[in-house]
Amino acid sequence: MLPHLDLPQTCALLRELGYDGIELRVRPFPAERMNEEPSSWGRHLTNVSPENVLERADEVKAILQEYGLGIPGFASSAQASDLEDVKLLCAGANALGSPAIRLGCPGYRGQENYNVLYEQALKDLGAALEITRAHHVKVWIEMHGGTLHPSASLAHRIASNFDASDIGVIYDPQNMVKDGFETIQLAIELLGDYLAHVHIGAHAPSPGERDENGTVKWNWSGCPLSDGLYSMPGLFECLEQVGYDGYVSIEDFRGDLTPEQRLAEAREYLRKIVG
Repeated sequence: MLPHLDLPQTCALLRELGYDGIELRVRPFPAERMNEEPSSWGRHLTNVSPENVLERADEVKAILQEYGLGIPGFASSAQASDLEDVKLLCAGANALGSPAIRLGCPGYRGQENYNVLYEQALKDLGAALEITRAHHVKVWIEMHGGTLHPSASLAHRIASNFDASDIGVIYDPQNMVKDGFETIQLAIELLGDYLAHVHIGAHAPSPGERDENGTVKWNWSGCPLSDGLYSMPGLFECLEQVGYDGYVSIEDFRGDLTPEQRLAEAREYLRKIVG
């Protein structure tokens, strides 16, 4: 959410707004593109990557300590099959005290059979877990559209092949309103010990153009947490019921407000419904 701020600026803002931690973005970015304007999915001024996270560990740790922020895990983008990146991420996580890293499985676009990709995902994760387990680092898989695990049940189907101490699921409501929604309490209860982290953001549907047969094509636009299709109060009630006491990360990439405004808006709303 904060590509235009370096790490000290990011941490200062989060501390000012009352946040407790940062899900640290640790992703590679090509050196030849370092002059690009910062953007959410491109260059970030923090510039923490699998290749430099270990050498920057003391610097990053000192900045986080200065602002009193913890790290729930790395928002990494490596595939579970990229074992060299997995090793680099684990070394960086150990140095920074991060308990988890996010890894990806083969994506699903309807071009390869799900069952084939599922078996590949288990193979890839099994190899990655041999590395992460040795480093005492947990793997996160995120519920997300375009993946093999857009819903709680499909994520659980993958994760449950392994021990919950080694792998867990990022429960992500805004990724589910278009693809993968399941009843909140049912989904949370199903995940059980595999519920490892929570992302929150909001989307709401709006009708778009009609096709030649008159069928409406729906658009899904980002919106405030209070206005989304998913019930945030319902989520936090269920999280409280199961005793979840981990972090909740804000994800809001709307363009009509600055990132600082979006973070302040989310924090104000969460104070109302959570306390």
